Amino acid sequence: MDDDTITSINLEVHPTKDISDDHVNGNLTVVWRDWDKIIKNEPKMVYVSSINPGEIKGPHLHLKRASYFVCLHGKVIFIIRDNDGKYREIESSADNPVLIQVPKNYASAHINLSKSVSRILVLADIAWKPNDNEMENVSFDDYDFLKWNKD
Repeated sequence: MDDDTITSINLEVHPTKDISDDHVNGNLTVVWRDWDKIIKNEPKMVYVSSINPGEIKGPHLHLKRASYFVCLHGKVIFIIRDNDGKYREIESSADNPVLIQVPKNYASAHINLSKSVSRILVLADIAWKPNDNEMENVSFDDYDFLKWNKD
Protein backbone atom coordinates (compact mmCIF):
# COMPACT_ATOMS: atom_id res chain seq x y z
CA MET A 1 0.00 0.00 0.00
CA ASP A 2 1.15 3.55 -0.69
CA ASP A 3 1.33 5.81 2.34
CA ASP A 4 -0.99 8.44 0.88
CA THR A 5 -3.69 6.36 -0.84
CA ILE A 6 -7.03 5.24 0.56
CA THR A 7 -7.12 1.49 0.06
CA SER A 8 -9.16 -1.53 1.06
CA ILE A 9 -8.10 -5.16 0.96
CA ASN A 10 -10.33 -8.20 1.34
CA LEU A 11 -8.66 -10.31 3.98
CA GLU A 12 -7.83 -14.01 3.84
CA VAL A 13 -10.22 -16.16 5.86
CA HIS A 14 -9.29 -19.78 6.55
CA PRO A 15 -11.56 -22.36 8.18
CA THR A 16 -10.25 -23.96 11.35
CA LYS A 17 -11.00 -27.58 12.28
CA ASP A 18 -11.60 -29.54 15.44
CA ILE A 19 -8.64 -31.81 16.29
CA SER A 20 -10.80 -34.81 17.21
CA ASP A 21 -13.14 -35.20 14.24
CA ASP A 22 -12.00 -32.53 11.76
CA HIS A 23 -15.29 -30.59 11.67
CA VAL A 24 -15.04 -26.86 10.99
CA ASN A 25 -15.14 -25.08 14.35
CA GLY A 26 -14.58 -21.49 13.21
CA ASN A 27 -12.12 -19.52 11.15
CA LEU A 28 -8.89 -17.55 11.20
CA THR A 29 -8.67 -14.15 9.51
CA VAL A 30 -5.23 -12.89 8.53
CA VAL A 31 -5.07 -9.15 9.25
CA TRP A 32 -1.34 -8.49 8.93
CA ARG A 33 1.86 -10.45 8.30
CA ASP A 34 5.22 -8.74 8.04
CA TRP A 35 6.08 -10.58 4.84
CA ASP A 36 2.90 -9.46 3.01
CA LYS A 37 4.22 -5.88 2.83
CA ILE A 38 0.67 -4.50 2.61
CA ILE A 39 1.47 -1.96 5.34
CA LYS A 40 4.53 0.08 4.37
CA ASN A 41 5.35 1.30 7.89
CA GLU A 42 4.92 -1.60 10.29
CA PRO A 43 2.38 -1.06 13.08
CA LYS A 44 3.60 0.66 16.23
CA MET A 45 0.24 0.47 18.01
CA VAL A 46 -2.66 -2.00 17.93
CA TYR A 47 -5.96 -1.46 19.71
CA VAL A 48 -9.65 -2.39 19.63
CA SER A 49 -12.27 0.33 19.36
CA SER A 50 -15.93 -0.33 20.11
CA ILE A 51 -18.87 1.61 18.72
CA ASN A 52 -22.42 1.41 19.99
CA PRO A 53 -25.36 0.57 17.67
CA GLY A 54 -26.25 3.37 15.27
CA GLU A 55 -23.45 5.63 16.54
CA ILE A 56 -20.92 7.63 14.51
CA LYS A 57 -17.25 8.03 15.45
CA GLY A 58 -15.56 11.01 13.90
CA PRO A 59 -15.12 12.61 11.56
CA HIS A 60 -11.57 13.48 12.37
CA LEU A 61 -8.15 13.25 10.82
CA HIS A 62 -4.74 12.26 12.07
CA LEU A 63 -1.93 14.64 11.21
CA LYS A 64 0.98 12.22 11.64
CA ARG A 65 -0.23 8.65 11.45
CA ALA A 66 -1.86 6.28 9.01
CA SER A 67 -4.51 3.97 10.45
CA TYR A 68 -5.63 0.55 9.28
CA PHE A 69 -9.11 -0.63 10.33
CA VAL A 70 -10.92 -3.97 10.18
CA CYS A 71 -14.26 -4.75 11.80
CA LEU A 72 -14.01 -7.88 13.95
CA HIS A 73 -17.55 -7.98 15.31
CA GLY A 74 -20.62 -6.38 13.77
CA LYS A 75 -20.82 -4.24 10.64
CA VAL A 76 -19.33 -0.79 10.07
CA ILE A 77 -19.22 1.67 7.17
CA PHE A 78 -16.11 3.84 6.92
CA ILE A 79 -16.59 7.23 5.27
CA ILE A 80 -13.32 8.76 4.07
CA ARG A 81 -13.02 12.17 2.41
CA ASP A 82 -10.33 12.23 -0.26
CA ASN A 83 -8.24 15.23 -1.28
CA ASP A 84 -10.82 16.21 -3.93
CA GLY A 85 -13.58 16.42 -1.29
CA LYS A 86 -15.27 13.23 -2.52
CA TYR A 87 -16.42 10.60 -0.05
CA ARG A 88 -15.53 6.92 -0.22
CA GLU A 89 -17.76 4.49 1.65
CA ILE A 90 -16.19 1.15 2.52
CA GLU A 91 -17.87 -1.62 4.49
CA SER A 92 -16.04 -3.96 6.84
CA SER A 93 -17.82 -6.61 8.90
CA ALA A 94 -17.29 -9.86 10.74
CA ASP A 95 -18.76 -11.65 7.69
CA ASN A 96 -16.74 -9.63 5.16
CA PRO A 97 -13.47 -8.52 6.80
CA VAL A 98 -11.85 -5.71 4.83
CA LEU A 99 -8.67 -3.93 5.92
CA ILE A 100 -9.07 -0.20 5.26
CA GLN A 101 -6.11 2.18 5.10
CA VAL A 102 -6.79 5.79 6.03
CA PRO A 103 -3.61 7.78 5.34
CA LYS A 104 -2.53 10.68 7.54
CA ASN A 105 -4.30 13.95 6.71
CA TYR A 106 -7.42 12.19 5.38
CA ALA A 107 -10.60 12.82 7.35
CA SER A 108 -12.74 9.80 8.20
CA ALA A 109 -15.72 8.66 10.23
CA HIS A 110 -17.34 5.30 10.80
CA ILE A 111 -20.89 4.24 11.56
CA ASN A 112 -22.05 1.08 13.30
CA LEU A 113 -24.83 -0.50 11.21
CA SER A 114 -25.34 -3.40 13.66
CA LYS A 115 -28.00 -3.79 16.33
CA SER A 116 -25.24 -4.51 18.85
CA VAL A 117 -21.79 -3.11 19.65
CA SER A 118 -19.30 -3.41 16.80
CA ARG A 119 -15.60 -3.89 17.49
CA ILE A 120 -12.85 -2.62 15.22
CA LEU A 121 -9.22 -3.69 15.27
CA VAL A 122 -6.95 -0.72 14.55
CA LEU A 123 -3.29 -0.83 13.55
CA ALA A 124 -1.43 2.48 13.52
CA ASP A 125 2.01 3.21 12.15
CA ILE A 126 2.67 5.74 14.95
CA ALA A 127 1.72 5.09 18.57
CA TRP A 128 -0.65 7.52 20.29
CA LYS A 129 0.68 9.51 23.22
CA PRO A 130 -1.38 11.61 25.64
CA ASN A 131 -1.43 15.29 24.71
CA ASP A 132 0.30 14.80 21.37
CA ASN A 133 -2.33 16.96 19.59
CA GLU A 134 -2.09 14.67 16.57
CA MET A 135 -5.84 14.44 15.87
CA GLU A 136 -8.21 17.14 14.61
CA ASN A 137 -12.00 16.95 14.65
CA VAL A 138 -13.55 18.04 11.35
CA SER A 139 -17.04 18.35 9.91
CA PHE A 140 -18.62 16.51 7.00
CA ASP A 141 -21.34 19.17 6.53
CA ASP A 142 -22.12 18.04 2.99
CA TYR A 143 -22.38 14.32 3.83
CA ASP A 144 -25.77 12.67 4.48
CA PHE A 145 -25.20 10.53 7.60
CA LEU A 146 -28.99 10.07 7.94
CA LYS A 147 -29.07 7.75 4.91
CA TRP A 148 -27.68 4.99 7.16
CA ASN A 149 -30.66 5.14 9.57
CA LYS A 150 -32.82 2.50 7.90
CA ASP A 151 -35.13 1.77 10.85
